[in-house]
Amino acid sequence: MASLRGMQQPELSKKLFKIIKSENHAIGAYESASRERISIASQISDWGEATGDDSISDISDKIGVLMSEIGEQEDLFAQNLEDYRSVLKQIRNTESSVQPSRDQKAKITDEIQRLKYKEPQSTKLVQLEQELVRAEAQNLVAEAQLTNITRQKLKEAYDIHSAAVIERAEKQIMLARHMRRLLQLLDDTPDVRPAFEHSGQARQILNDAEEDLREWQPSNLEIPSAATDMGANLMPASTAGESTVDPSVTDEVQAQLESPRKDRDVSGSTMVQQEQEPEHQRQ
Repeated sequence: MASLRGMQQPELSKKLFKIIKSENHAIGAYESASRERISIASQISDWGEATGDDSISDISDKIGVLMSEIGEQEDLFAQNLEDYRSVLKQIRNTESSVQPSRDQKAKITDEIQRLKYKEPQSTKLVQLEQELVRAEAQNLVAEAQLTNITRQKLKEAYDIHSAAVIERAEKQIMLARHMRRLLQLLDDTPDVRPAFEHSGQARQILNDAEEDLREWQPSNLEIPSAATDMGANLMPASTAGESTVDPSVTDEVQAQLESPRKDRDVSGSTMVQQEQEPEHQRQ
């Protein structure tokens, strides 16, 4: 079914559709890793108790607690990746919405070329060229909208992604360091089996780990944004709250609408993509 959906995707959005689908598999792998890690943590605790060694039992139990929390961080990472993936979908959906305007422009252009070759005197040429002007004007605005949303959402998506990677790494490093503190409490002197006297210290290490997680704050480099607020039509909104089209786009559209038919070359595209300032922000 997923393969069928991929085949039905517009050509413009097929590559991003594949990326989003692949990320879905990756997210599933992280969720599976989280469940497995939590399960292993429980098994380690059970095994330590079964050894009959108080030192091993106490240390392994607390290692299991920390390892379980490491597994929870995998699940949190998967949730953050899902948020990032949802933002990519917005780009994909915009690409899908632009494809029809491209197709319509190409269809009219092909029909004009066909008539010029077979029926150069056809009166339908004038009508088609007028339709082409309108189609190119619509496509021009659609392409500008696509550029706006792509830049804005690309920054937003990978801001979420990179922040999630940093959070997962820093928290897991933090937990691993506390785990190493626990290991320092275990006496592994050969043929010596003293009573475990560090239960209080071991509990304090868990308390320290819990406190560190609670007090953790992101310290990421801020991703700046120079983009204005986007209007309902994905174009920059005016200060009055009304959506407006970039003047360069408007000028180009107006020039197309006013250009005489005899001056137009339908064999090539007159569309120019407008670059807009970027904005930050499972299927």
